[in-house]
Amino acid sequence: MSESGHSQPGLYGVERRRRWKEPGSSGPQNLSGPGGRERDYIAPWERERRDGSEDPSTNVMQKTPIILSKPPAERSKQPPPTTAPAAPPAPAPLEKPIVLMKPREEGKGPVAGTGAATPEGTAPPPTAPVPPKGEKEGQRPTQPVYQIQNRGMGTAAPTAMDPVVGQAKLLPPERMKHSIKLVDDQMNWCDSAIEYLLDQTDVLVVGVLGLQGTGKSMVMSLLSANTPEEDQRAYVFRAQSAEMKERGGNQTSGIDFFITQERIVFLDTQPILSPSILDHLINNDRKLPPEYNLPHTYVEMQSLQIAAFLFTVCHVVIVVQDWFTDLSLYRFLQTAEMVKPSTPSPSHESSSSAGSDEGTEYYPHLVFLQNKARREDFCPRKLRQMHLMIDQLMAHSHLRYKGTLSMLQCNIFPGLPPDFLDSEVNLFLVPFMDSEAESENPPRAGPGSSSLFSLLPGYRGHPSFQSLVSKLRSQVMSMARPQLSHTILTEKNWFHYAARIWDGVKKSSALAEYSRLLA
Repeated sequence: MSESGHSQPGLYGVERRRRWKEPGSSGPQNLSGPGGRERDYIAPWERERRDGSEDPSTNVMQKTPIILSKPPAERSKQPPPTTAPAAPPAPAPLEKPIVLMKPREEGKGPVAGTGAATPEGTAPPPTAPVPPKGEKEGQRPTQPVYQIQNRGMGTAAPTAMDPVVGQAKLLPPERMKHSIKLVDDQMNWCDSAIEYLLDQTDVLVVGVLGLQGTGKSMVMSLLSANTPEEDQRAYVFRAQSAEMKERGGNQTSGIDFFITQERIVFLDTQPILSPSILDHLINNDRKLPPEYNLPHTYVEMQSLQIAAFLFTVCHVVIVVQDWFTDLSLYRFLQTAEMVKPSTPSPSHESSSSAGSDEGTEYYPHLVFLQNKARREDFCPRKLRQMHLMIDQLMAHSHLRYKGTLSMLQCNIFPGLPPDFLDSEVNLFLVPFMDSEAESENPPRAGPGSSSLFSLLPGYRGHPSFQSLVSKLRSQVMSMARPQLSHTILTEKNWFHYAARIWDGVKKSSALAEYSRLLA
């Protein structure tokens, strides 16, 4: 009996008390019955193994309500909930959200998770500034929307209240009565032309180049807004007066701007390689820019700047000459094409267009206008020689000097077939004005002719001046309008684009290098 459990009364008493206090037991068990000691007795090593295999989470779950519960003494010290008034005043619930908003504004964190700290029955405070205390809780979520609507209505209120302003926006710009300066005589850009421009993309830009006294301003006035019957003093581009012709001076200086109601922009320029401008520089002791040493170099660089500018911002460039032909004029055109600014490309196409610059470069339509043409110039044999010579002189040019204008398609030469010219270029002949032609070649009847034939005009060998100008206008205005840049430009965008191109032309490194070679 010394090896059984009876030899250890202390352990037996502990086991007995544990079984007495087990929650699953129905009451105290009788250990004095037969076999009770062997059945209820648990060896110490078995009890240690059972105690080690017990789930610790069971003890935690049993202790959790003990830890979270408060003693009755502390619970009795809290004020009963019935002490709060049934209808709390307005300032009371608004003070708590103000305190709860401060940690959220300092932390700049999400609002989620703060609901546990807010008291029951109150909405979470908004992130917007706190409304006045008299405002109700239900209006807080809609307060930011209400403020945005107030700002929008505040800006739209003057337009809605003033119908005259809304009607003025729908009206076209004021019709121009005369040309204005786009580039002044000091080669500075002028911003006054933007007042006549719109935000629409259907625009055609026509420029003109030519030597002094060839009739550039008169041609541009007849193409834009005037007729041959009008007085030349009323032309939109002021033509060279008789006094100016006697003095040998030039009428136009810089670049003049005019836009029609059909949204066609005309740019009249000062004469290229002008001797009158050179004479003015020499006789008036006008100071030259520091980068130019000689006056004739400065005059030639001015002409190249204007030509390169027109080759970049115009759809059509008309080259006017009054006799056929000056080889220095074609040499000048090829030089201007060489120093022309490249077409600006967007950044995302800079890498792809590195090997195909010729395909993306812009070149305008070039029209050769033979002004003050004589009767023998309209001879078919002479006409073929003129086309062939221009084609050979411009063979290496990228300018679009052929394929866009034709005199054979205007029914000017009804007896010639369409394939009469092997290489037809953009050449158009315009005779003297009728008043000048009649003064030089008055109609005369032959000897022995009746009075009826004496009233008939003499043979001219070409259509009338008005008819040829009308055909020229219709062909120029019907030319294709390619994109000047890689993006479609409105009239106002074209103005800003032209200003940027002019600034780039004046600072061009190619023109600076060419001027050093001339010196």
